[in-house]
Amino acid sequence: MSNEIGRAWARVRDEWRARLEPGEQATVLAWAAFTVTFVALRALTHWIRAGHGPSGGGMSVGGKHFHHYNLGIALLSTVAAVGLRGTERQRRHPVAAIAFGSANAMIADELALLLDLEDVYWKTEGRESVDFAIGLIAAGGTIVAGIPFWPHARRALRNL
Repeated sequence: MSNEIGRAWARVRDEWRARLEPGEQATVLAWAAFTVTFVALRALTHWIRAGHGPSGGGMSVGGKHFHHYNLGIALLSTVAAVGLRGTERQRRHPVAAIAFGSANAMIADELALLLDLEDVYWKTEGRESVDFAIGLIAAGGTIVAGIPFWPHARRALRNL
């Protein structure tokens, strides 16, 4: 069974390289990273809010709560610097696309705070619609960005 799975993933990797241009690969990776990071952040913040993890509700710097959108902005700035000054190989590296998607998720997850300049993260009016919309955009973006790839991946996995 392990060899079959390995062969199937090798076929998917081959289809990935054959069917998608580097820019398309980067788009799929960025959208997938956005989706995974967004879901992970939501799960982590709910876990912390339930009383697990660090006391005081998350990270703090100098006694003040440190919002993860700050990490997103720093990561997005790093990706921009690579885009401006990096080599072609660095700009096309999959980590750049993954970092871009993850950074945007960190920022979008706290969009209500950024829009209202008020910490409404846990208030119903500040989260329900944003969570739904961003989750839908993330999942839809991943599907749409991979349209050229998905039929070939399905065919490659059919023999599993």
